[in-house]
Amino acid sequence: MPVLPRPLHSEVRPGILPLSRAAVLLAPDVPAARALKTLLQSAPQQAPHTCELRLVEDPAHGEEGYGLEVHEDGLRLEAATPAGLFWGVQTLRQLAGTHYRLPCLTVRDRPAFGWRGLHLDCARHFMPKEFVLKLLDLMALHKLNRFHWHLTDDQGWRLEVRRYPRLTEVGAWRSETLVGHGLQLPYRYDGVPHGGFYTQQDVREIVTRARELCIEVIPEIEMPGHAQAALAAHPELGHGEPPTVWTRWGVSTRVMNLAEPTFAFLEGVLDEVLELFPGRWVHLGGDEVLRDEWAASEVAQARMREWGTDLEGLQGHFMRRMAAYLERRGRRMAGWDEILDGNEAPAGALVMAWRGEANGVRAARLGHPVVMAPYYTLYFDHYQRPPQQGEPLAIGGLSTLEALHAYRVIPQDLEEEHRPRVLGAQAQLWTEYVPTPRHAEYMLFPRLCAFAEAVWSDAARGPLEDFRARLEGHMDLLAALDVNAHPLAWEAEAADD
Repeated sequence: MPVLPRPLHSEVRPGILPLSRAAVLLAPDVPAARALKTLLQSAPQQAPHTCELRLVEDPAHGEEGYGLEVHEDGLRLEAATPAGLFWGVQTLRQLAGTHYRLPCLTVRDRPAFGWRGLHLDCARHFMPKEFVLKLLDLMALHKLNRFHWHLTDDQGWRLEVRRYPRLTEVGAWRSETLVGHGLQLPYRYDGVPHGGFYTQQDVREIVTRARELCIEVIPEIEMPGHAQAALAAHPELGHGEPPTVWTRWGVSTRVMNLAEPTFAFLEGVLDEVLELFPGRWVHLGGDEVLRDEWAASEVAQARMREWGTDLEGLQGHFMRRMAAYLERRGRRMAGWDEILDGNEAPAGALVMAWRGEANGVRAARLGHPVVMAPYYTLYFDHYQRPPQQGEPLAIGGLSTLEALHAYRVIPQDLEEEHRPRVLGAQAQLWTEYVPTPRHAEYMLFPRLCAFAEAVWSDAARGPLEDFRARLEGHMDLLAALDVNAHPLAWEAEAADD
């Protein structure tokens, strides 16, 4: 059956149901009904039929599963939750394609993991609201349900904070951007200012649309490192000479100081973040924090004495304090796996294991919820095929369709008792070398299709040959949706070129 991700069980029977805009829709008031209505409105005017959507009490469906029956005179979709119904409509959307003819079939489907995520970096290169909305729709088509929105970094602050307007007046704009690879010396720059930010109205529109697509938005506000854009806007949060918004890639040595006004400032920022993002999780970064400035800081030295820790332990105290603020507000902290260093991670914090699966295993054994995000497979800023084959400049690495299809979320060495703590996995698109939405689509697709199958279908994904056949047909749908997908590239064929 030409659907991505591959359903858990499907049986195709003889017969066709031509979808018609004259169809009678029987459904509760849920996002799935509105999504199916939109699909039917784009279908041809053909013989009428029924489309029935039902919420049922059936534990077999789980939180997001569904059952689908298509007959020549109509279809019936059932699930235990609105999300399950919605994912069933996405299966219908793919089956309808551009011809609006559904095969008669039975589908029983449910996801292997509850966290099926995509991370988008809008700090290194600003991505317009319209692209974010389009990307959410493409996520929903592939049954992805967590959008991790990287809104701040050294090279730009992208979120309007009304209490602190300088964050976008200053922090959202850099004077120029590095040309070529970040490891190539001497550095060259384009001399072109770059920037942009999302107003709070933009954010509300995006979050509202995501909710309609059964996607939770997880905002990321980086701290205490990866914060040079914030420090350019508010030098009092940092150390020494005021910096500018960074124009290079890599890891800046500039970090937030540990004075009380800095914590008050961050709580003020998060007050507005929590008003805009209603989801459970708020990502606070915590990665790649260089300690050079803390080592030379009298305030940091005083904090070490006050907190009874050393230089390496300062970040743990910083993150625990911010996690406690979120907990008081009824939210939970997420962070990159560096928050584990020194065994100082806040209790209950969600750990995104980007430096390797071993960090995810460690976090799960320590009792943390875990999202797997290993860079060597799930970083989509990596090349899709060897760069000598004409690929645009990327940061490096190689993440192929074959590797993604073979990816398994649960590491084999993780004990059975700890496996439920692995919520799922997440693909990351960092944008140092991805300056436009069309380039972002090129890096995301079709690899995101393979990733979606890994996190939804898991062991039910089937052999590579089956995936290849379904993906080749799916590329027509992506083209019809104006997705600038990378041409299909398979390792064996690339080796023959």
